Amino acid sequence: MNEFTNTVLLVYAGLFPIVNPFGGAPVFLGLTDGCTERERNSLARRVAINSALLLAGSMLIGSHVLVFFGITLPVVRIAGGLVVIAFGWKLLQSGVDADDEHAKGAAGPSTAMDSFYPLTMPLTVGPGSIAVAIALGSQWPSATREVGRLAPLAGSAMVAVIAIALTVYVCYRFAERIIGLLGKSGTNVVVRLSAFILLCIGIQILWTGYHALVQPEH
Repeated sequence: MNEFTNTVLLVYAGLFPIVNPFGGAPVFLGLTDGCTERERNSLARRVAINSALLLAGSMLIGSHVLVFFGITLPVVRIAGGLVVIAFGWKLLQSGVDADDEHAKGAAGPSTAMDSFYPLTMPLTVGPGSIAVAIALGSQWPSATREVGRLAPLAGSAMVAVIAIALTVYVCYRFAERIIGLLGKSGTNVVVRLSAFILLCIGIQILWTGYHALVQPEH
């Protein structure tokens, strides 16, 4: 039980700061500004499910996929950082009309598709989250010589992933009530500020990956 609790806390504490559902809530609200409450709730549920699947997949098989293709974590960070930078810059430059147009496109038959990009990735589960999940999962084989211990570790990690997904759902589900206190203009300011922070995060991820690649040369 002690190992189960420690693994849950380790995975949750490692993923929560970089997933940052509280910081993503105002951006989620801004991108779904033209949706009804029912549509926004549906999107929040789909984003939470997609996030759980992405994190679980990255943790369980991510390191094996990277080894198969010969890709290293620094390269993943560089590529992912570029994606986050592009998304953050686009969100920072877009006006209210562009956000409304995107949100209207999210309603209807295309809701399931739009719930993945950009709401799930890179807004909620970005390259940093995927890199952390892969790093956590890659430690299991070396720390688990007994095959019988692998299942409990994986199970406890999945509990933490589900807890992260539930946190995302709650933050996105009630984002309108929380951000509604700021008003439309206040929400627009928060969205732009969050977009700038997202842009900075992308640059930081890119720099971390670059630094990890060039460091062995020095």
